[in-house]
Amino acid sequence: MDYKQRYRKLRILLRKLNEERKKQARKVDILCNDFISAQRDFIKRLNTIGFTANFYESILGTSDLSSLLYTAGKLIKDEIPDSNVAFFLLGVPFRKESQNGVPLQQDNFELYVFESDKPITLEKRHLENCFTPDLVDSICKSNRLCNLDDMLAMGIQDNLIELSKMSVVTVPLRLFGSSLGFILIYGSSQNKLTSDELNNVSAVTCGLSRAIQSYQVLLQSTD
Repeated sequence: MDYKQRYRKLRILLRKLNEERKKQARKVDILCNDFISAQRDFIKRLNTIGFTANFYESILGTSDLSSLLYTAGKLIKDEIPDSNVAFFLLGVPFRKESQNGVPLQQDNFELYVFESDKPITLEKRHLENCFTPDLVDSICKSNRLCNLDDMLAMGIQDNLIELSKMSVVTVPLRLFGSSLGFILIYGSSQNKLTSDELNNVSAVTCGLSRAIQSYQVLLQSTD
């Protein structure tokens, strides 16, 4: 075998080795990416479990509907920094002012908003004023997460320029497929609500809805 043949075979061998090395490198990259993705998903699930456990532990200590919603709102605000939280509940009889907040009767729904543990001044909370009975009814009937585009399609009335500066979403409160109302969460568009934050809030709505209904039944039985 002359030198040229040996050299050609060596080049072929090296090319095959390089191709095999690239294949192995691609496989390693895929495995690493899959591992990192799995770890990231696992951490997200742990965060959701941690938030859910802390949330349920905290609301167990509440004694009435207002304190329940005040506690729930505070926990959601802690989870989503610089957010505003309000609760819209359907078909709830009017109640007197509590030490934690003021339930405001709005035709077919009741609005709960909290500033620390003091009664609200609704004039300071502009967005909540835009929720008419028809809009609340439409959101409840959709029984799903609604963003600002959804609410605009449903007829929310407000200054569009001001709305464009906000990140807004409603999270349904439902039990056995029926709507009890929803949670309104909003803030500056610069701090857009993330899917992870909304997933964490959504994870606790089942238990929160059960607690809300229990207090509603208790209130109706004492009226």
